[in-house]
Amino acid sequence: MRIIQVLPTLAFGDAVGNDTVALYEALKKKNIQTQIYAQYWSPKYDKADFLTPLKKLPKLSSKDIMILHISTGFEFVKRLDKYPCKKIMIYHNITPPEFFRPYDKRSFQSTKEGLETVRFLSDKVDYCLADSELNKQDLQKMGFRCPVGVLPILIPFDDYKKEPDETVVKKYNDGKTNIVFTGRIAPNKKQEDVIQAFYYYKKLDPEARLFLVGSYSEEDYYYRRLKEYVRVLDLEDVYFTGHIPFSAILAYYHIADVFLCMSEHEGFCVPLVEAMWFDVPMIAYQSTAIPFTLGGSGLMVSEKNFPMIAELIYQVVTKPELRQKLIDGQRKRLEDFQHPVIEQQFFDYLESFTGEKIG
Repeated sequence: MRIIQVLPTLAFGDAVGNDTVALYEALKKKNIQTQIYAQYWSPKYDKADFLTPLKKLPKLSSKDIMILHISTGFEFVKRLDKYPCKKIMIYHNITPPEFFRPYDKRSFQSTKEGLETVRFLSDKVDYCLADSELNKQDLQKMGFRCPVGVLPILIPFDDYKKEPDETVVKKYNDGKTNIVFTGRIAPNKKQEDVIQAFYYYKKLDPEARLFLVGSYSEEDYYYRRLKEYVRVLDLEDVYFTGHIPFSAILAYYHIADVFLCMSEHEGFCVPLVEAMWFDVPMIAYQSTAIPFTLGGSGLMVSEKNFPMIAELIYQVVTKPELRQKLIDGQRKRLEDFQHPVIEQQFFDYLESFTGEKIG
């Protein structure tokens, strides 16, 4: 039996790419014949032994298993019938197109096509694994009748042990309050609501800073609207980092006093788990997969009452007992995302699917 993984793009540092590589390593530990096949990939994977161009996908038998990672449109799925193997889809979620309609026609179209790919697969795969309970529910709403399990993303925690950018740490680790949100600048992430909460927080803590850590394009209409919003509010100390090295991302977690997430659509939200790892207390809006990922940890708000959210931030910053209670809860939740735990879940699902002992 071979278990291969197939995806459109293996991107370096991307959550889906990290998950794919981590599952490959888990399968190798079990001495299972496995390989990753991708149509495109980051240059850092050019010489990776585990990666083969999708066009070189070998003949597969009914004893083999193909794992499809779906987070965007993928023309390859239209040829699935040519492969007599068993098929498992891992669904990483696709942001609803409506978030992008006012801002970005290309993203609107690509997410629309992505959801069409998912719906096409509703009767083409034998088993599904979803990153979160939300993703599982989405698949069932889209007509999937095969068994669907929930399997969180495997996160590369060892990478977080690397040295942070010393320049960033020295510059901002100065006793002032640092509020951080990590995530690409995108309408579903609702950075404007993070900014609005910060506007009210500045009235309580005038020297506080907000760091929006995530990539953007200067031509991006949503980004330009955010910059204009900051100007209209006459708000100082709001920093858009843009695309930065991984060491700098680590540095912002190191200097963060609070992680503030106002996102209205997440399929999993890896930055929440990153904040857990770095012992950064979290305040997050209760939407989509966020309650699943938090699992009772952090502080969750059910409405966007920004003066109230500002007061919550102030309580977390100024009350050590509350801060420590949040950190303790987050550390407990973090145990559920450790590799041995999720790898065991993965193999339990495989054994349930195949009816065979794996490894």
